[in-house]
Parts: sequence; structure tokens; C-alpha cells
Amino acid sequence: MRCPFCAHDDSQVKDSRPTEDNTSIRRRRQCSSCGARFTTFERVQLREVTVVKSGDRRQPFDRAKLEQSVALACRKRGVEQERIDQLVSGIQRQVETAGESEIPSSRIGEMVMDGLRQIDSVAYIRFASVYRDFSEAKDFEEFASTVQEAARD
Repeated sequence: MRCPFCAHDDSQVKDSRPTEDNTSIRRRRQCSSCGARFTTFERVQLREVTVVKSGDRRQPFDRAKLEQSVALACRKRGVEQERIDQLVSGIQRQVETAGESEIPSSRIGEMVMDGLRQIDSVAYIRFASVYRDFSEAKDFEEFASTVQEAARD
């Protein structure tokens, strides 16, 4: 593993342990050149999945991009990082176990919306505003009223 501080190619694993949700391994490493310590995470990747975006653009599934989108929607909402990690891991697992080599970005977006709806209604509305491309304040009002109605049921 390359050291993020000096870019040396060799490091030693000092400690390994599973994360709380048992979906990855956390490894503490030490660079054999500069002695700096850093943490890496190892996750199982079942298959390569390509995301089909609008206009038939294709790109590899990127967990970090998904995690960043969810974290941005949850920013300053008091949602624990562990909940975000669980949601992202669950979506990644669904994508990789679906048995398809390509998945539409719209399906991933719906999975995120379903997950955020259960975690935090404001984060859900934030994500929806970008995902559904809200252009006016009335778009927010209409969507928020459907969220409120669903919460009452």
C-alpha cells in the first residue's frame, strides 16, 4: 500500500479489525520509509458494475461518489456517520448482488431516496431537490407536502 505522506510503496499492517457493521476491515498501517501511520479500509467487491447515466454515458460504480452524495444531503442534520455508512453499504450490496453488469443511475437514485426517507426527512428532501432537479420554490413545497402526508400515515 502506497504511503499517502511520502508515496513510498511499502507499508506494514500494524492492526486489523472489522468495522462495526462487519462490511469491511479497518487496517492501521505504518510506512517503512517515513514511519507515518495511516488507516485503510478493505471491502469485498463482488463484481464490476457500470452505471448508465442519462444520455447513455457509462462510468464504473463509485462507492465514494455515492457516499459523498449521501453525506452532503445529511450535512448538519445530526445523522451519524455510521448510519450513512450502513446506507451506502446496503446500496452497494444491492447493486453488486443484483446480477447485472450495468445499472441505471435512476435506480441507484431511488435506492438512496428510499434510504434517506427512513433516516431524515430534510436530507431526503435535499437529495430529492438535486435528483429530481427542482427549479422553483413550489417544487420544494409540493414535495415537502407529500413527505409530511406520508409521515402522518
